[in-house]
Amino acid sequence: MGIKVYGLTKTTNVARVLISLEEVGAYYEVVPVDFATGEPKSQAHLTRNPFGQVPSFQDDDDVMLFESRAISRYILRKYKSDLLREDDIKEAALVDVWVDVEYGQYNAPASAICYNVIVKPMHGEEVDQQVVDTNLEKLKKVLEVYEARLSQYKYLAGDFISFADLSHVPCTYYLMLTQYKLVFDSYPHVKAWWEAIIARPSIKKVFDIMSA
Repeated sequence: MGIKVYGLTKTTNVARVLISLEEVGAYYEVVPVDFATGEPKSQAHLTRNPFGQVPSFQDDDDVMLFESRAISRYILRKYKSDLLREDDIKEAALVDVWVDVEYGQYNAPASAICYNVIVKPMHGEEVDQQVVDTNLEKLKKVLEVYEARLSQYKYLAGDFISFADLSHVPCTYYLMLTQYKLVFDSYPHVKAWWEAIIARPSIKKVFDIMSA
């Protein structure tokens, strides 16, 4: 059966999984999930993801996972990628710290901006500028911490790229499609970090998939 990723390639959580698959060079199939027909809430999909969300992930017949960061860690461990730095307990812990920061500090304000500026207009809804402005201020506070960290190290967990860096890519990809991409100009080390990340072949490949 091989690896199957259930979801839509334009969604950030699916893209996170695809980046990990591309990093390790694994063969995989993306199985589209039709939101228009309510497929995520269908019994078939709920057996794969009980929360009715995407992605869900299947590896042959014996592994079924959901939650994009957990799926990504599984992929990186299976293919013995160094992106988790598991040969060094201190480095591995730092990767975990910054993955948690991405999830708990960065993703929420960045996602709120992207949802308001990109998604809502697609559905004919008005942008809630107050929500955008509030989350932009939250994002700036996060980027101040990143700027300080990246002034000392090339990447978030240290002078090595890791899953912690790559986990930021999907949401930042969409942020960079908005006028708020200019916020990165105020944080030169953050901007250099982002440019280094997107130069990777895996990222270029997934960007092509997301924009198709």
